[in-house]
Amino acid sequence: MPAHEGSRTYDTVIVGGGHNGLVAAAYLARAGKSVLVLERLDHTGGAAVSTRPFAGVDARLSRYSYLVSLLPKKIVRDLGLDFRVRGRTISSYTPAERDGRPTGLLVGGGERRTREAFARLTGGDREYQAWQRFYGMTGRLAQRVFPTLTEPLPTRDELRRRIDDEDAWRALFEEPIGAVIERDFTDDLVRGVVLTDALIGTFADAHDTSLRQNRCLLYHVIGGGTGAWDVPVGGMGALTDALAAAARAAGAVIATGHEAVRIQTDGRSAEIAYRTADGEGVATARHVLVNASPQELAVLTGDAAPTPADGAQLKVNMLLKRLPRLRDGSVNPREAFAGTFHIAEGYEQLATAHAQAASGELPAAPPSEIYCHSLTDPTILGRDLVERGYQTLTLFGLHTPARLFAQDNDAVRDELLKSTLAQLESHLAEPLVDCLATDAEGRPCIEARTPLDLEHDLRLPGGNIFHRELAWPYAQEDTGRWGVETRHANVLLCGAGAVRGGGVSGVPGHNAAMAVLEGD
Repeated sequence: MPAHEGSRTYDTVIVGGGHNGLVAAAYLARAGKSVLVLERLDHTGGAAVSTRPFAGVDARLSRYSYLVSLLPKKIVRDLGLDFRVRGRTISSYTPAERDGRPTGLLVGGGERRTREAFARLTGGDREYQAWQRFYGMTGRLAQRVFPTLTEPLPTRDELRRRIDDEDAWRALFEEPIGAVIERDFTDDLVRGVVLTDALIGTFADAHDTSLRQNRCLLYHVIGGGTGAWDVPVGGMGALTDALAAAARAAGAVIATGHEAVRIQTDGRSAEIAYRTADGEGVATARHVLVNASPQELAVLTGDAAPTPADGAQLKVNMLLKRLPRLRDGSVNPREAFAGTFHIAEGYEQLATAHAQAASGELPAAPPSEIYCHSLTDPTILGRDLVERGYQTLTLFGLHTPARLFAQDNDAVRDELLKSTLAQLESHLAEPLVDCLATDAEGRPCIEARTPLDLEHDLRLPGGNIFHRELAWPYAQEDTGRWGVETRHANVLLCGAGAVRGGGVSGVPGHNAAMAVLEGD
């Protein structure tokens, strides 16, 4: 059993060494607290890791999580992290066919180019003006909401006053986003591009009265106070490595291969039972922070588990010998793939895909979006691969709820991957297989992960990347002061399932640490 200064008793034990757990560990250790992190796997990071998935190929990919937006600069500064992100020069490209010819919408590269791209696609300036108004509104809202994420939870009325924009409040907090999009935009493709941020890992219709799609959109447009999604330099594992280094430097003990199996607490002190390959043990602590899902927390404490919310995404990692040529000859592939490349994500296509999946069928035209991280950060590739022009592709598919894979995960995964890539290839001027690299054993460098794969690999309930449905960033009846509290006074939830959790943000870890320090 690892120990701090020869003792098995700690101020805080953190269950789970994902990025949020490491954030909490670093803050608490820097405050002089004795901290033990128990991580089940043989490495830290959870979903925020970099791996070399293809045998004999020097490509270090962000295997699960892959972009950074919600990580506050405050956390990076406070912890002295050696970690950087790079902005993408292009926001997005969406291929389309109009009047029988291939075309598309390229957003980015300057205001003039973006305006001209809208005009070419839509035949006028109306959609561009609507786009500017909509994202002007979300940008102003982001500046006011994002700073609150690392503060005690505001009430609903306090947040509304802070936003100080009734139109924005109604559009994002009260009215289904589908109604807003249909009122503000007329072009189907433009409508779809706007809607996609409301559907990342979230299975919902644009008009869902639960507003789960609005909550998803909110967290995707407020990051950094700008809504920008950036590429982690060195891959997502660079963040985990920096956090682990900061925690260790401050005195935290990180024990990998240690799986917590039970938490017993009287509200003042707790015993955490764990097991390793060599046996079992117990650590005691004043506080326990759980960097795992609400379901896993319930298992550990013996409480009733909340109803899980299934994940609904397909994650595909690829390595290419070169970027494929596009049917739309007006755009350079290096620009088209530099931002978010939207596939089958027109507004009606998204609605159809959702309806088909809701009825128990795979979408006939699976929607997805693609990113080429190596265009922004070539350091994730070995020098030889860079010199030979190799590139990565990350694909994130929508509207594929976990229940669709329940009967035969492997077979359904293969079927879905085939149909998803077919949608991409419909916009390419050459077969994708001609561009795929091969590993040391001659196999194509491509891997796919379904929600059930994520449940197996990372213990995400139903493969939900947010651990549960996203919550509004304000206090409600049972949220507590920081949004990390549980029914046990000295047990806090510091994973993505906390209020204001989800995404690679470190916010739940920060907030759990603040709750501990505030109470001591």
